Amino acid sequence: MPPCTKRGPYRNGLSRLVWKNLTGLHRALSSAPSNTFGMNWNADCELGLIAQASPRSNVLTSSGKPSQKSGGCALPPVSSSDRVHIVTWNVGSALPPDDITSLFGPHAGDGSTDMFIIGLQEVNSMINKRLKDALFTDQWSELCMDTLSRFGYVLVTSQRMQGVLLLVFSKFCHLPFLRGLQTEKTRTGLGGYWGNKGGVSARMTMFGHPVCFLNCHLPAHMRNLEQRMEDFGSILQQQQFEGGTASGVLDHDVVFWFGDLNFRIEDYDIHVVKSAIDSNKLPLLWERDQLNIAKNSESILDGFLEGPLKFPPTYKFDVGTHTYDTSSKKRKPAWTDRILWRLRCTGSPVPTHNAALQRGLTSWLGGATKVVQHSYRSHMGYTCSDHKPVSAVFSLHFPFKVDLPLVTLEYVKEWTKVSDATVRFTVMSNFQRSSWDWVAIYKVGFKHHKDYVTYVWAKADHGSQVGYKVTFTEEDLPRDEGEYILGFYSNNMNTIIGVTSPFQIHVPVHSPTAPPVCRSDSSDVSSEDDSTLVLLAPASSRSPSPGKRKHHHRRSRSPAHSNTPMPSLQGLSLHPRPLEGLPSSRSPCSAAKKERLVSPQDTLPSPISPLTPRSPVSPGGGVSAPEALIAAILGEHRQTQVTPTGGRSPGKTGETSL
Repeated sequence: MPPCTKRGPYRNGLSRLVWKNLTGLHRALSSAPSNTFGMNWNADCELGLIAQASPRSNVLTSSGKPSQKSGGCALPPVSSSDRVHIVTWNVGSALPPDDITSLFGPHAGDGSTDMFIIGLQEVNSMINKRLKDALFTDQWSELCMDTLSRFGYVLVTSQRMQGVLLLVFSKFCHLPFLRGLQTEKTRTGLGGYWGNKGGVSARMTMFGHPVCFLNCHLPAHMRNLEQRMEDFGSILQQQQFEGGTASGVLDHDVVFWFGDLNFRIEDYDIHVVKSAIDSNKLPLLWERDQLNIAKNSESILDGFLEGPLKFPPTYKFDVGTHTYDTSSKKRKPAWTDRILWRLRCTGSPVPTHNAALQRGLTSWLGGATKVVQHSYRSHMGYTCSDHKPVSAVFSLHFPFKVDLPLVTLEYVKEWTKVSDATVRFTVMSNFQRSSWDWVAIYKVGFKHHKDYVTYVWAKADHGSQVGYKVTFTEEDLPRDEGEYILGFYSNNMNTIIGVTSPFQIHVPVHSPTAPPVCRSDSSDVSSEDDSTLVLLAPASSRSPSPGKRKHHHRRSRSPAHSNTPMPSLQGLSLHPRPLEGLPSSRSPCSAAKKERLVSPQDTLPSPISPLTPRSPVSPGGGVSAPEALIAAILGEHRQTQVTPTGGRSPGKTGETSL
């Protein structure tokens, strides 16, 4: 919609003609029922597409700022956009460097970016590493969370298939508007039986618009161009999502496709390629780039766009140097690491059950979603891999935004006494509650939805549809003064669907009870090298368990482990041993980074879900050595499902998700 030049008694500065046409559509919208995007049209909203909350609820809008409106709806600003920063890197089985902050741009900490998407390939998948990574958070994920959580970004979802890893981060204030999260994976190695090659994806609706992120590792070598195209087609065909209108990857309004796509430079020999790089004649090489050629001849690539390659080829380098391959193989430099995007031919319709009204209103609001690329570059300073990382920054311009949270939290903005720790919340009429929903207190800078200070069950068996209430006891409240936020976690949707803006908690502690102590494992060394021992030790869950009927729970920020002797796994004895020269855990508590984020496949949205309590492993129970080794080899794990009575039953077998 073009900016309105005439202002006056018409809302939001709309001209008389535009307002007349839009209010004509309002009558139909007022009678339209609730829709799949979670929006409610009513007679009090004058054609509002962004619903703002009342100031007393202090709920965040998509910009991350509390709403100042007294209620009602307002049209979205014309320049409304969301910035997405994508990184792809083939890490070559290397350990992560100490600092990767520069991958996220010079302005990572200023809040100008809304989401960070990280796609890695060739993460170490040797059996011993895969065994630990399948059970606990891997080092690369931990480093990314440690880095981005400092800037206020939270891990939304993740998916791993052997060495292919996808991580999705977002500003915490956007969490309620990222819905319908699902992940998929497709193996293409060894004819589809091995996951060293293939693709992993994460899809969601961002403010009501379906968006998909696809991280691929395609076959290598110059001669395998046809196989690369065939594998990409298999990935697109096999990855199907449930629910909503976007069932396939290409059905989404926006698709970002990135990874080690392994396209090479044809015809020129290695000397010509290196000479063109040294003389900065990169356009000469663009013409013979296999992906650029294929976009003109392969129908499967129709619609995919890419910015100009103004950086040197990112493959292949001698590890530890900035020198292209000098080994006996002398691989020719190539742009193997790429980031592309694709827009669906028709944009998202405005949510309504009237097809003609959809078309008319979508047209008035500016038509389809638009994508603008701001940068496309390599990061040549990293030398731990034979590939260089590549990043790109995009702005997504949506014609409208679904910006109404399903749950609104009301609270005192500063907690100075125990009586302040009461939270009231209201829910949308079309939101399905669960007895296992919970309200948690998060320290500003939390990493993911389980990284809370404490929580209280938000049971559905009390209160009314108009409003509910939960109360934190003195025992629940954090001991450290500082900024915190409240988050409402939906068990059905498997994600946070309501958050508040940051507020202060500094309640004097009158109880002599000492604060929880963060305890590490017996060796107290690197959490990566003895993490298997933590699985075997008795531990309490840091996430709510439906099996616990107690209403209030106090949890330390990491699992506390007992000092009981370590049991053996069916004849496999495990003993901690100190390792020299290894860095200490990046997190304050070494045990905290060992906890894996489990992904139940039977719940569709976010693959991150609360862990069930761990129990001591006894012969014939828990995770056996053969099961763990099989999981490591196949890149799979046997999941468990929490029953309403708190028991555990076998779940589906699927890829490990963080």
